[in-house]
Amino acid sequence: MPSTTALGQAASTHTPMMQQYLGLKAQHPDILLFYRMGDFYELFYDDAKKAARLLDISLTKRGQSGGQPIPMAGVPYHAVESYLARLVQLGESVAICEQIGDPATSKGPVERQVVRIVTPGTVTDEALLQERRDTLLCSLVQHKDHFGLAWLDLSSGRFLLQQLSHESDVQALLQRLQPAELLYSEALSSQHLLPTRCSCRRRPVWEFEAETARRLLCQQFGTNDLLSFGVEDAPVGLMAAGCLMQYVKDTQRSQLPHIRAIAKEQSDDYIVLDAATRRNLELTQNLAGGREHTLLDVLDQTQTAMGSRLLQRWIHAPLRQQQRIEQRLQAVTELADGYPELQPQLKQIGDIERVIARIALRSARPRDFARLRQALQQLPELRPLASSWQSPLLSELANHAQPLPELCALLQRAIIDQPPVLIRDGGVIAPGYHEELDHWRALATGATDYLQQLESREKERTGISSLKVGFNRVHGYYIEIGRGSDHKVPADYIRRQTLKNNERFIIPELKEYEDKVLGSQSKALALEKQLYEALFDQVLPQLAQLQQLATSLAQLDVLSTFAERADVLDYQKPELQPATGIQIEQGRHPVVEQVMREPFIANPLQLSPKRRMLLITGPNMGGKSTYMRQTALIVLMAAIGSYVPAERAVIGPIDRIFTRVGASDDLASGRSTFMVEMTETATILHHATPNSLVLMDEVGRGTSTYDGLSLAWACADYLAQQLKAMTLFATHYFELTQLADELEGLANVHFDAVEHGDTIAFMHHVQEGAASKSFGLQVAQLAGVPKIVIQQARRKLLQLEQAEPAQTNHSPQAASAQLDLLTPEHPVLQQLRSLNPDDLSARQALELLYQLQAQLRD
Repeated sequence: MPSTTALGQAASTHTPMMQQYLGLKAQHPDILLFYRMGDFYELFYDDAKKAARLLDISLTKRGQSGGQPIPMAGVPYHAVESYLARLVQLGESVAICEQIGDPATSKGPVERQVVRIVTPGTVTDEALLQERRDTLLCSLVQHKDHFGLAWLDLSSGRFLLQQLSHESDVQALLQRLQPAELLYSEALSSQHLLPTRCSCRRRPVWEFEAETARRLLCQQFGTNDLLSFGVEDAPVGLMAAGCLMQYVKDTQRSQLPHIRAIAKEQSDDYIVLDAATRRNLELTQNLAGGREHTLLDVLDQTQTAMGSRLLQRWIHAPLRQQQRIEQRLQAVTELADGYPELQPQLKQIGDIERVIARIALRSARPRDFARLRQALQQLPELRPLASSWQSPLLSELANHAQPLPELCALLQRAIIDQPPVLIRDGGVIAPGYHEELDHWRALATGATDYLQQLESREKERTGISSLKVGFNRVHGYYIEIGRGSDHKVPADYIRRQTLKNNERFIIPELKEYEDKVLGSQSKALALEKQLYEALFDQVLPQLAQLQQLATSLAQLDVLSTFAERADVLDYQKPELQPATGIQIEQGRHPVVEQVMREPFIANPLQLSPKRRMLLITGPNMGGKSTYMRQTALIVLMAAIGSYVPAERAVIGPIDRIFTRVGASDDLASGRSTFMVEMTETATILHHATPNSLVLMDEVGRGTSTYDGLSLAWACADYLAQQLKAMTLFATHYFELTQLADELEGLANVHFDAVEHGDTIAFMHHVQEGAASKSFGLQVAQLAGVPKIVIQQARRKLLQLEQAEPAQTNHSPQAASAQLDLLTPEHPVLQQLRSLNPDDLSARQALELLYQLQAQLRD
C-alpha cells in the first residue's frame, strides 16, 4: 500500500468515493480492506494485487492516480464467506466496510464504515471455523522473570489465563493450545517462543498495561474487581488478558455478552506434558501434521462437534486429582448400558455452543435459531435417561441440561420450520407470530386472486381471449396482448413494453394496486427484520443458562463416547491407588492395535518404588518404542477418565509425563538432531519427580560411542538414584544392563527375536532380563539394504570382534570392563589425572600412551 503521505496526495486528486476509500484504508493500513460497492466488495492498490494473488481472482483497474491506473480486484458480496475463509486460513485479516447510509438521501458517496474486522483468531462465522477444532486467540507478554498468557475462544466465550516462569512451560502451553492468532508485546525478548504455524501480531507495550487491563476486564464482567475470578495472583497473566480483551473489542465492534468470566488455569490440576511429549505421543496430531493414527482419531466417536473439541481439550489436559478422575470413570461405567440410547439424541442436538456465541454477538443467521430450537426440542427426550443416573457427575450434568420450555416455545412460534440462510429477503418469521406482519404479507401475497379476477374482467371487456396479466421484477405488473389483437386495445390502456410478438400495457387500476402491493412487501420486509433483531433481545437474558447447557451436553457427549469405545474396543476400567506406581496387565497400544491386520501382542508392565526403572533392550522393530508409548498413553487415557486397553491397570499419582524418543532436528533454530535430543533430555532431568513417568529412548546415540555411552549411563544413574522417577529406558548400549546389579530399583527387561537362516522373526513379548543380541544387520537386511553391503558388514563385524573382543563382546564381563572405565576410580583415569603433559617429551608421551593402552587390554 502507498505511504500515508502518498495516500493523502492521491486523495486530493481522486473522486469523492476514492477519497472516502483512502480515508478508511489509512485507518487499517496493515490489513486488507473489503470496500462495499453495490454487489461487490472491492480492493484497490496493493490490497488488490495481494488479494488477486492469494485468491486467484482477476486484477483489473479503475481510474488513475498520478497518471497510473489504480489496481482493483473484487469478490461478490453473496459469496464473500468462501473468500474470507481462504484468507483466514492463510493467516490474513480483513476489514469489512459496509454502506451504512441511505443511497436515496445521500449527497455524494454513500456513507461507509468498517463494521467488523475478521482475523484468524476472532472468527465466529460457521463457514470460517473448523468444525471439530478450537479456534483460539492468544496473548503473550514477558515481564521481568515471568510470562503471562491469556487465551480466548470467541466462538464459545471461554476465557483463561496463566502465569509461568519458564520458557519450556510457555512452549508446552502454546504447543497444547495451537492458537490461530497470537498477540505478543513488542518488548518480548524471547521471540523464539512464537509458534511458526500461527498468525503472530506485534502489539505496543501500552496495550499490556496492568491497570488498563483490570479496568477493561471489570468493565466487561460488570464488577468492581477481579477477586471473585481468582486471577489476582497472576498479574502478568492479567496484562496479557487486557491486551486480548482490547483487541477483541476493536475487531468485533459489538457487545460481547457471552464473555462473562475469566479463570486462571491451575497447572497443579493437570498432568504436565511438555511440547516434545505432545508431539512424540501423537495425541491429536501425527508427526506429519494430520489427524490420522492419533489417540484422538481412535477415541473420537463423539456425536457433536462441541463434544469433539472438548475431547481434544481433555486429551491435552489429563487430570492429576484422582477424585475428579474417579468421577468421570464412574460416569462412564454408568453409561455403559445407556450410551446406545443417549448418543442418537446428542447427535440431534448438534453444535449449539457456537450457535449460542453467534446469538450473543448478534451475528446468528436464521438457521442458527432453528438449530437452537431443534436442540431444545431434544431436551425433554433426555429426561427419562437422566432420571436414573446415580453418579455425582452425571447428576450434575443432568441438572444443567434441564428443558427450557418457554424459550423453545418462543422459537417454535417465531421461526419457520425450514428458514432461508439469510434474513435479507425475508421469509424467516413464522405466520401467526406477529399480526401486523401477517397483514402486510397478506397484501403482498394476496395478489393472485385479484389478478385472476382482473384478467377475467378485462378479457370480457375487451373481447381479447389471449389477454394475460403478469408480473416481473423489472417492469412490475402488466397486461399482455398479442400483436394480432392490437385493434381491440381500449383507449385507457397505457403501453409499458413492446416485445417481438406482444405488447404490454398498464391501466390506472393495476398501477394503483402495484404500488400498494410493492409497498406492502417493503413494509413486511422492514418489519420482519425488526422482529428478527428483537428475537436476539428475547434470547440473550437466558445466555448464561444456555452456555451452561452447551457445556454439560458436550461433557455428556465425551463421557458417552468413552463408554462406547470401552464397549467396542474391549477397554477396562483403570484402578487408581494413592501409592506411587504403575501396574499394567496385558496392555495394548490403542492406536497401533487399530491399524494392525494381525492381533496385537499385549504385554505387562510393573513400576513401583522398589522397581522404578526398566532398562529395555532388544532389536530395532522388536517392540520397545511401542511398549514405551503404550504405557504413557494408557496412563494418559486413565487420567482423562477413559477406560484403557489392558486387562487390568492400577495407576498411582502422576504429575508429569516426559518422552525423549525419536530423532529430529530443528535446523531453522540452528539445532542439530543431537542438540534437540540433549535439550529434551535436559528438560526431563531438571523437572522429573518420583511421581513422573519418563520415557527415554536411545539417549546418546547421536554422538560418538564413548560419549553416548557415558551420557546414557549418567542419565540412567541420575534418574534412578537422584530423581527416582518411574522410567522406561530403552537402549542399544548393552553395557548399561549392568546397572541393574549395581543400582537399587533398576531392572532389565528385553524384547527377543528368533533367527531363521538369514531372516529374523520378532517375538514382541517383553521378558525379564537383558537381551543377548541387537540383530542390527538382520534388521538392515529387512529394510532392503543391498546384500553386498550386508555381506561386507558381516565381514567387518567379524574382524572387529576378533581384533577387539573385549570391547565388542556383549558378555557381562566385557560390559563391566567398559563401565569401569567410566568411573573416576579406574587406575588409568587416576594416572592421567596426576600427569602434567607439559612436563613430558614427545618420546615419553608416546611410551606412556603404550603403557596406558596395555593396562586397558589387561
